[in-house]
Amino acid sequence: MSGKATYTLGISAFYHDSAAALLKDGEILYAVQEERFTRLKHDASFPVQSILWCLQKANISAHQIEAIAFYDKPILKFERIIETLLQTCPKGYKNFLKSMPQWIKQKLFLKAHIKSHLREIDFDADHLEIIFPEHHLSHAASAFYPSPYKKAAIVTIDGVGEWATASICLGDGHKIKCLKQMNFPHSLGLFYSAFTYYCGFKVNSGEYKLMGLAPYADPNSIKVQAMINLIKQYLCDVKSDGSIQLNMKYFDFLSGSYMTKNKLWYKLFNFHPRKAESPINDNYISLAYAAQFVLEEAVCKLIQHALDITNCQNLVMSGGVALNCVANGKLLQKKVAPNIWIQPASNDSGGALGAAYCYWHIFKDQARDTTPSDSMKNSLLGPSFSQDEIDQMLSDKQAQFEEYSKHDDLCHTVAKLINDGNIIAWFQDQMEWGPRALGNRSILADPRNQEIQKKINLSVKFREDFRPFAPIVLEEYKDEYFNFAPNSPYMLFTCNLKPKWLQNLPSDFEKMTMDQKLKTKKSEFPAITHIDLSSRIQTVSKNSNPKIHKLLDTFHDLYDCPMLVNTSFNVRGEPIVLSPSDAYNCVLRTKIDYLVLGNKLLKRVNQPTPKNQQHFELD
Repeated sequence: MSGKATYTLGISAFYHDSAAALLKDGEILYAVQEERFTRLKHDASFPVQSILWCLQKANISAHQIEAIAFYDKPILKFERIIETLLQTCPKGYKNFLKSMPQWIKQKLFLKAHIKSHLREIDFDADHLEIIFPEHHLSHAASAFYPSPYKKAAIVTIDGVGEWATASICLGDGHKIKCLKQMNFPHSLGLFYSAFTYYCGFKVNSGEYKLMGLAPYADPNSIKVQAMINLIKQYLCDVKSDGSIQLNMKYFDFLSGSYMTKNKLWYKLFNFHPRKAESPINDNYISLAYAAQFVLEEAVCKLIQHALDITNCQNLVMSGGVALNCVANGKLLQKKVAPNIWIQPASNDSGGALGAAYCYWHIFKDQARDTTPSDSMKNSLLGPSFSQDEIDQMLSDKQAQFEEYSKHDDLCHTVAKLINDGNIIAWFQDQMEWGPRALGNRSILADPRNQEIQKKINLSVKFREDFRPFAPIVLEEYKDEYFNFAPNSPYMLFTCNLKPKWLQNLPSDFEKMTMDQKLKTKKSEFPAITHIDLSSRIQTVSKNSNPKIHKLLDTFHDLYDCPMLVNTSFNVRGEPIVLSPSDAYNCVLRTKIDYLVLGNKLLKRVNQPTPKNQQHFELD
């Protein structure tokens, strides 16, 4: 394209997972969540630092931005709130009064509010075009436009946008046509969040815990089957097209302060909501499984319906529910869709990217190119730090380290350390976009080590010991170890290890307690094998990430194992580390054994003792 470049800035803010994404003539340049700068998990504030970083990295000034795209329409959301008040009055009046000051001060006049923020960072806000695509259109755009498909069914599923809680669209070329939507309050996302709350986890944060807890149940037990039947009979009617009808008699999010009407749920299930941090008993494990089962059934039906009405073989997905990798794995396992691509930043942060795409392809009617894989640049779209910047930080901290002039030598040393049972924090190059660490801000360990899962959960992450870990595996060896046909660069699907790597489980395994199941070795790679023998797989090629690929390749050459444990480089209640300083401080407050920062290797016990003790927020 000749002439002056067009820069579009996408923004999400004011609910959770605020973010900024920058496009140049429709190409993704950079994207980052505000939480990574502020260190406040799921930060909802206006993404000032994210915007400034995008501009600085692209070496452009604010006046070169042609348009700002915000990820939803606040006036439609306000309309929903008013209608909900009228439907639930007088009970919902208290919640309405609590939310009104923020709406009057900020959200109802969002365009002016955004402009005031932009003026503070030198935008000519008075002459800047600001557009507001609908929330689910932003999600749909984030899924379709960077996907490898010229034509695809688009399915978005989350809690709620303005009115929509799920949508089916058709993407064709650079056009998106919205075909159907499911409306509030009937929401798969809110349905799942209600069970997240009742099982004692934090809404909008702990849903992945519910997903991880579910496999500890005995799926054939009378209790589990009874709970599934109760959910379908009293709480959630799943239609043949995947839409749902919630029985609002049992849910409190319309007018109350909680997700569920606890007295009615107690009467239905015969146990109270779990208090956060209290022991998890079989009731909550069984309820988690039942909720996951119903969610999967609805998602599979919804996807099948989308493929039928669009007459497409290709599927793309986004929205918070698209991060449910177990449900995604079932789609592949059941062969519901031949080809699936999921936006790696499917939460609200991805809405910033989708909104920017909406401006370029829909509002400006610009054509679209596709690539055989996708246009996400392996989701490595965030901040990076030079070795000089890393070295300056280490000097300021008076850190002790070893330096490696060759990456091959560093990988050889780290591979041996991992084989010896050490846990490694790995910090390289550009930060990942989205909630998953994909090999640049990762904690790595030996998947063959039976003790690693518990060690990382309890003494590194400081979280529940039942949480599973993912394998990062050399793409070229994936088929030897996993029953998984496509590649999985973004860690968005679960699959099973091949039978030859599994252990013979005791005949009473399903009847065991959670702790007994955790202690039972289930495969040759126990640290990445969940209770149901599944793994949330991530594949890596030499082209996608040469540094982590080299480490994996070295580990394979030395120890005949082409995979490692990969979990995000952070601790409970904190975002993934952004900077070398974040990484260094995080390691000193944990039982991580070694830190790799670029070409430097640091042993934790050789570093100065940190002055401040770690405080962990509930997550």
